Amino acid sequence: MTPTREQEQYMRANAELVPMGTIIAQLGQRIEVGAGPKGTRLLVDVTSVEVESDRLRASLAATDAADWLTVGSDGSVGCVDVRFTLKTDDGAYIYVEYGGRADMANGLIATAPTFQTGDERYAWLNSIQAVGAGALSEDGVLTYSLYEVVLSRS
Repeated sequence: MTPTREQEQYMRANAELVPMGTIIAQLGQRIEVGAGPKGTRLLVDVTSVEVESDRLRASLAATDAADWLTVGSDGSVGCVDVRFTLKTDDGAYIYVEYGGRADMANGLIATAPTFQTGDERYAWLNSIQAVGAGALSEDGVLTYSLYEVVLSRS
């Protein structure tokens, strides 16, 4: 059965990107694990993180933050795999993880962060999907513009 025009409209979804804030991360030591079946694995320490937003301010809570980056065989695309924990300025903890793609030639990165927290003040983070547009500087500072993906029906 072919859907009616009205049904087709209802079946489509739209996405709007709503600005959330900025993440600034300082990258540290890089360890090259070597080539494996998925590409060349690099472990990149994240030594500091600052989040600035109208809804929260936070910084890195622990020292186990890193990117488990895999670079493809031609060296042009990196697959990021980042995890860290934030502590907000009012004492809440927020776990952040994201994957994405890095253009290794120009230092531009697209990511899809998700969040986990047990703190009711920030429970809204548990249900959103974010996207980040990042740029890496030559001195290892990574700056992301962060957006919430808001879905709606057509």
